[in-house]
Amino acid sequence: MSTVEDDEQELTRKQRRDQARAQRKEMEQAALDAAKRRTRLIQLGIVAAVVVVAIVAIVIATGGGSKSHGISTNKRETNATVSSVSSLLGGIPQSGNTLGNPNAPVTLQYFGDLQCPVCRSFTEGALGTLIQNYVRTGILKIEFRSLETATREQETFRTQQVAALAAGRQSKLWQYIELFYRQQGEEDTGYVTEAYLAGLARQVPGLNLSAWEAARSDASLASAVTTDAQAANNSGFTGTPSFLIGKTGGQLHRFEEASITDPSSFVAAIEKARKS
Repeated sequence: MSTVEDDEQELTRKQRRDQARAQRKEMEQAALDAAKRRTRLIQLGIVAAVVVVAIVAIVIATGGGSKSHGISTNKRETNATVSSVSSLLGGIPQSGNTLGNPNAPVTLQYFGDLQCPVCRSFTEGALGTLIQNYVRTGILKIEFRSLETATREQETFRTQQVAALAAGRQSKLWQYIELFYRQQGEEDTGYVTEAYLAGLARQVPGLNLSAWEAARSDASLASAVTTDAQAANNSGFTGTPSFLIGKTGGQLHRFEEASITDPSSFVAAIEKARKS
């Protein structure tokens, strides 16, 4: 016959079983939740990896991965740049640092630093119109001259400007500087190296690389860079691009452009010099 004490013991055993069952359920639920969290993290990791791969693929496809160092490794992009420059300059006479007919009635002297991003804006802006409408038609000739502003190291500046002047010995200076401007690297990254300068030279159609390399050692080209700096100083120039304009054979005057991307102020100055 059951006693009160037996009933209490039975109740205690039942409570322990219920408690153990509840603990097991809690543990099972915790394990299930942990498994779900792991699955979710794995899925998120896969998505993140796919996004990273996609971004890298886009950067590589557009050549953006090499832009901070100047010349793009994207062959299609490079070919397009070379083609654009060849189309702009093809058929226009060159001599040394001068683009255009030597007997053109108007002369524009353009003082630039090949690492200057503002000069690049001029190249991609107003310059194209001036070349097409005035240089190609024999009205204007443009003389490129050197002025250090953006390049941090004087020796690097001299080296890069002389590299362009050396291409001018083969009447291809303007191809060289246009390719340089269009493939500038980011400022202060030290992208102007011997490999970069030689890479530009290889892009210039028809440039004799051996003759170009030999010309770079000509002391007269380094002297020309110094002479340009003195001329810029005499004109009070402190930034690039800077300009002198006037009737060919006469005195050139300092020209303050209204915009380096809109050619309107250049056109007005050319027409004024032409009629003077």
